[in-house]
Amino acid sequence: MRRKLRVAAYAVCVRDGQILLARSPAPDGTPEWVLPGGGMEHGEDPYDTVRREVTEETGYRIEVTGLLGVDSHRLVGDPRVGRRVDHQGLRIVYEGEITGGELRYEVGGSTDLAAWHHLDAVPGLVRVPMVDIALRLWRERPLHGHLEDVPVPRQMNEE
Repeated sequence: MRRKLRVAAYAVCVRDGQILLARSPAPDGTPEWVLPGGGMEHGEDPYDTVRREVTEETGYRIEVTGLLGVDSHRLVGDPRVGRRVDHQGLRIVYEGEITGGELRYEVGGSTDLAAWHHLDAVPGLVRVPMVDIALRLWRERPLHGHLEDVPVPRQMNEE
């Protein structure tokens, strides 16, 4: 089984009771809301990654104002059904403040829309679990940057 590690950096940008999110298609094509951010390029610092990704996906420039935490997840494939990857994702979550730019949509990238959403409306959005994890990190601000009771994602080989 092949092993794969992906490191990504994301930003929680909240202002006036609203959070900045981007929209991306799920594997089945359903649009879902995600945090602005994404994968590090080889040799890139995660601090630079989050700033680059937020600009690419939303049009805004940000100042990183804090490190909220790190989240890790693992999906193990089932070789019997053709999934031969043991995937681990390491997600670095920063807090960011908008310092410039204008809201715009990404063209030809991983997202197609960016928008501000009231914090109390987030539970009603179709969203990836990382949005909830990041909001908990932002609200709770654990000193060690880790949430103890985050549910373990379903393995790829489970029905």
